[in-house]
Amino acid sequence: MTPIPDSTQKQATAQGSVIYYRDGKTVLARQGVDRKKVELAQVPGHVRDAVIAAENRSFYEDAGVSVKGTARAVWSTVTGQQLQGGSTITQQLVRNYYSGLSQERSVTRKFKEILIAMKVDQSKPKDWVLEQYLNTIYFGRGANGVQSAARAYFGKDVGELSVAEGAYLASVIQQPSRFAAPTGSDLVAARARWKSVIDAMGQTGALTAQQVAAQRFPDLKEPKKPFELKGQAQYMLEQVTAELNRRGYSDEDINSGGLKIVSTFDKKLMQAARRAVRNALPDATPEKVRTGLAAVDPRTGEVVAFYGGRPSQSAYYDSAFSAKVMAGSTFKPYTLAAALDNGFDLSTRVDGNSPLQVASASKPIPNDSGRSYGQINLIAATQNSVNTAFVDLGQKVGLDKVAEVAEAAGIPASQLDRHKTAASFPLGVASVSAVQNASGFSTFANEGVHMEAHVVRSVTDAEGREEVVKPASTRVVGEQAAADTTYAMQQVVKYGTGAAARLYDRPVAGKTGTTDKSKSVWFNGFTPQLAVAVNMFRDDNATVTIPGYGTQFGGQLPAQIWRAFMTEAMEGKPVEEFPEPSDLGYDYGYSAPTDDGDVPEQEDTPPVSPDDGGTPEPEITAPPLTDDPSATGEPDDDRQESRQDEPSDDPPALLPEQPLGRQDDAPADRGARSDDRGGRSPAG
Repeated sequence: MTPIPDSTQKQATAQGSVIYYRDGKTVLARQGVDRKKVELAQVPGHVRDAVIAAENRSFYEDAGVSVKGTARAVWSTVTGQQLQGGSTITQQLVRNYYSGLSQERSVTRKFKEILIAMKVDQSKPKDWVLEQYLNTIYFGRGANGVQSAARAYFGKDVGELSVAEGAYLASVIQQPSRFAAPTGSDLVAARARWKSVIDAMGQTGALTAQQVAAQRFPDLKEPKKPFELKGQAQYMLEQVTAELNRRGYSDEDINSGGLKIVSTFDKKLMQAARRAVRNALPDATPEKVRTGLAAVDPRTGEVVAFYGGRPSQSAYYDSAFSAKVMAGSTFKPYTLAAALDNGFDLSTRVDGNSPLQVASASKPIPNDSGRSYGQINLIAATQNSVNTAFVDLGQKVGLDKVAEVAEAAGIPASQLDRHKTAASFPLGVASVSAVQNASGFSTFANEGVHMEAHVVRSVTDAEGREEVVKPASTRVVGEQAAADTTYAMQQVVKYGTGAAARLYDRPVAGKTGTTDKSKSVWFNGFTPQLAVAVNMFRDDNATVTIPGYGTQFGGQLPAQIWRAFMTEAMEGKPVEEFPEPSDLGYDYGYSAPTDDGDVPEQEDTPPVSPDDGGTPEPEITAPPLTDDPSATGEPDDDRQESRQDEPSDDPPALLPEQPLGRQDDAPADRGARSDDRGGRSPAG
């Protein structure tokens, strides 16, 4: 009349998941229960014999219960005396495997366990019972099941265990906590228990007398410390877990589903990102200054590397995924692409005079230093990052179309909607993360097609079924519009504000970005194979100033970090050329680079927070960042006084280890300084 329970205890079969780097072999993290199920055939016969000798010598002959042992156990329960246990392997399995059987010591529970054990013995093969038992029991050292135990105690798979090692695991079952890492009297007891198992194997015939005499107590591996993740590894785990949740995997699936999760992260590139940032930033960099880096494969959308900041700055809050700061002039290419995809071309003339009054703006919009350019084409506007030219272009093409391109390129609508009616929208008043901006620029590298940014390549469940992530693909702009946008951005690196990011062996397209008072500074750039964004900002939203380097602009440290990372990332990679731009029948030429424009704070633009009003990442909290000057305690009339970088006719001092930016074929009267010249370098 007693039924076998229909369900098993979750913890009895739970297997932790393993997260790998993109090679599918190098372990990044382990999550959940330490258990790896194995078939009985994978467990050597001598290991099975040791467990049977130690726990239940009559296993293959009894009916699932031991009458004498059960009588002892019941008497122990009734009297409270701690007598020798009498549970068979089948009874232990029933107690730990099936739902509905509690662990409390009661006569009722004991009789129920006995009856179910008998039913299991009648309905299940003995080998099935032994296999489930070996995969269920706890061995100490956090190891559940014999495979995890073999790894924990001896650093090898269960199939590689020697007779002595298998006997030790069998001896641990009785007192797993005591024998996990025995010393002193516990070691003496562990040796005695191990010897009794070896002798029992001789008594059951599993070993000959000579084999028994030849066994020696095995060397135990030092216990591993709990699997702890710090710094970038912790950030990686957070992002992988968050994406798995978005894709329908619960935390329970991750912690107990035995998943094999292959991430998109390249271990070598992760290390290169860290080196690029750490080597570029001086030791005196203030603690509040944050640096983020993100690298995206344009053809797949995979985030292959990132740098999320120093762990000491704030736990579970990274500068690549979580922090969202004003994009500045790195947003201008989205405006350019929208125009080129809607009937404009690179020879289109726009108003580069300063200031520019737009009907929807409450005050005129200036260029940096108030410089006017007259009517200029879109290449010169991009190369020199002319604010008024892009405001004019945004008005001509329509801000709704600019927003459509930016959103299709991976920037969430929630971060754009509150700004897209502002005349300054094309200048980057919306906040984005480094990953979002790298992903957006990857659209241009991928000929106008955006591949959804993601951090998980594949998930394989405990039964071996693999789900390969297929990122969403979106045609953002036409191929020619993407090629022309890329061509304009090549001029930024060749002759304009991004000269410090040049790579000696291959073409680069990119864009600098600097917001008002250098509250956030950027360099975004790409080759056909990789799109990378680097940003710098402060926790308190103040000006990014580095001792010895002064107030920062996108073409300074961000561009240097970008170049250092890409030099290493592109090493050994084939040189790929960008597509040809439209042929308009004449040479575009170039114009002199300029100290381009800080994004002005517009009265019609509300303050921007790090998550831009959206929902923060799960389990991540960020210090408040805002573009509202009152948040830093600075009075409005003091804001301009904090500017230490007003234009000067004096020649700039060279920054340490920075090459001169002048090209051999550049005219001598270029006049303006480019970012790789140091001192007051161009913003934008």
